[in-house]
Amino acid sequence: MEVAPVFEEFDPESDCDCPGCIHWRRAMTHALPVREGGHPAAHGARRALVIAAAAGTVLGGGQALPAAAAPGTPGIQGAPLDEDPVPGSPQGDTSALHGAPGTPGAPGPATSAARSTTRAAILARAKKWVAAKVPYSMDTYWSDGYRQDCSGFVSMAWNLGGNEWTGSLSAFAVRITKSQLQPGDILLFHNPANPEKGSHVTIFGGWANAAHTQYVAYEQARPSARKRTTPYAYWSNGSRYLAYRYKGVKGGAPGGSGPSTGTRYPGAGSFGPGADNKYVTQLGKALVGRGGARFYTSGPGPRWSDADRRATQAFQRAQGWTGADADGLPGPATWSYLMTGKGRDIPRAGAGAGGTQGKAPAYPGRGVFRPGQSSPSVEKLGRQLVKKGFGKHYAQGPGPRWSESDRRNVEAFQRAQGWRGAAADGYPGPETWRRLFA
Repeated sequence: MEVAPVFEEFDPESDCDCPGCIHWRRAMTHALPVREGGHPAAHGARRALVIAAAAGTVLGGGQALPAAAAPGTPGIQGAPLDEDPVPGSPQGDTSALHGAPGTPGAPGPATSAARSTTRAAILARAKKWVAAKVPYSMDTYWSDGYRQDCSGFVSMAWNLGGNEWTGSLSAFAVRITKSQLQPGDILLFHNPANPEKGSHVTIFGGWANAAHTQYVAYEQARPSARKRTTPYAYWSNGSRYLAYRYKGVKGGAPGGSGPSTGTRYPGAGSFGPGADNKYVTQLGKALVGRGGARFYTSGPGPRWSDADRRATQAFQRAQGWTGADADGLPGPATWSYLMTGKGRDIPRAGAGAGGTQGKAPAYPGRGVFRPGQSSPSVEKLGRQLVKKGFGKHYAQGPGPRWSESDRRNVEAFQRAQGWRGAAADGYPGPETWRRLFA
């Protein structure tokens, strides 16, 4: 029986959550320079950020944000550099699409229209900007014509006909509740009293924990587009964010009452040997869209085939699922992930993915990776770092004795994950180990 994992997306875990380590990591984060991941409290901004962080502990619906969600806190590593992406700068207004990247464009009349799209397409478009690390700017435009600020990012992901701003995006959407949020919806804070102060918008990518106090946010913020685990509803001004659903999205009623017939799981009997129905075709098309085209020599079609089974299994394994959860037969979790654009795509042939090349070796414990320690696990770590392209600090080896070269290579790998401060100290914890061997 397939069981959905508690966490739909994975972000770095803290290596130790005891009070002493939490206090130490907070202190270290604030002590580091900003360029190395420290808290941006220098240059007279510390008091303002403390006040902003305190304000951000109040969530929508009167829910209090745990102290662990404060910037620099383990568990949600890498808080935004600032609550306001570009403090003191005017917001971009509604404008037409523009051409070359970086080309300024004067605001013009709104030309947007509610074009039809899907949740998977919204996230795929958002991921392109994240992968390209599109720089944040309120007055320049990327090669696709969209303005490089938070509202331009949503306009792009929703495939609107022009650039909107936080004061106009709601016209293309309907209000929904927190419980109705699905990937591709947005969380919007528009400050009508002072639009240049705090207004921001993020794309909801799925819940990051079972308690629904953290979610995966896609957003355009300094220094560039990013995907990050974020406290609900945001790091600051959390009580002022509102949830919206794009009017043109397929797969979910406009009012957010729940999944449409097209996304509702049709039951286990719809799949497997002998099955011949429209849901098999729907499954196959979704798998092709998530990287499974190589499994099909023809189709997909309504008759269940081994190609459907192998493509489904590849998708399940890409999520890190094993055993009965990766048997090639879609259960409710697999179906939900495919129909709503959640989870990881099927990797290209030979690229590997969680679960596709055997289970990662067990994490040996923190004590192994310390000066003077010698262990086969240290050499195993080093060889995997080299394999992943993070071995430039080795003059020789790697070997079984922990060295500064090991630490520097681990730090490079951690920083490549987007981690900073105490989360990128060069000492591998369970999450570093898991990602390295995934």
